[in-house]
Amino acid sequence: MIQMKFIKQILLIVIAVPLLDACGNTDKPKQQTRSNSNRLLKVACVGDSITAGTGLSNPAQSSYPARLRILLGDGWQVNNFGISGTTVTKSGDRPFRSTSAFTSSHNSNPDIVVIMLGTNDAKPKNWVHKAHFVSDYVEFINTYKTLPSSPKIYICYPPPVYGTVAGITDSRIRNEIIPKIQEVAVKTGAYTIDLYTKMSGKQELFPDKIHPNADGAKLISQIVYENIF
Repeated sequence: MIQMKFIKQILLIVIAVPLLDACGNTDKPKQQTRSNSNRLLKVACVGDSITAGTGLSNPAQSSYPARLRILLGDGWQVNNFGISGTTVTKSGDRPFRSTSAFTSSHNSNPDIVVIMLGTNDAKPKNWVHKAHFVSDYVEFINTYKTLPSSPKIYICYPPPVYGTVAGITDSRIRNEIIPKIQEVAVKTGAYTIDLYTKMSGKQELFPDKIHPNADGAKLISQIVYENIF
């Protein structure tokens, strides 16, 4: 009788262990780990001058993508595809999709795409095409969604503008650009990163009122990191 009871206890333990692994373990492997093939996971940072690192003495080391690479650590490759002055809208004065970086960002076959565009669309000469902003942005995102790597896509609300720069105003970023980006996120399923709120009240990080300094770029990298990791 005692022996039979002991055997039943063993069977219960054997059955219970796989059930615990299948149903009770909430520590699922994160996307941000090396694959079984030990390949590098790739991040494509797509954007304008803020991504490129305009105004920084050494963008290769202090731009937000460079800082993000440090935060992510081994197993990651972060590519900076920032091009100054670029827009989401195809009718803008410098559409990002017309640059070589657009093609290169696709050819990198990224696992994650972080897009930070919209600031240059807020220029008066570009905002006349605002009716196309959402549809052009949706189309832009869809070009990445069809990549073989099936990347996870994040779209950023632009940081605040601490003055009027080239006709770009903070009120337009806050009240017009960001609501349209929210609409884009709903239509595409892309994740949003709220740089606007996180960078608000930090004028000292934007010496020319629109581009972050090294400390500002570092903060942006931390915000992006916290969202994708």
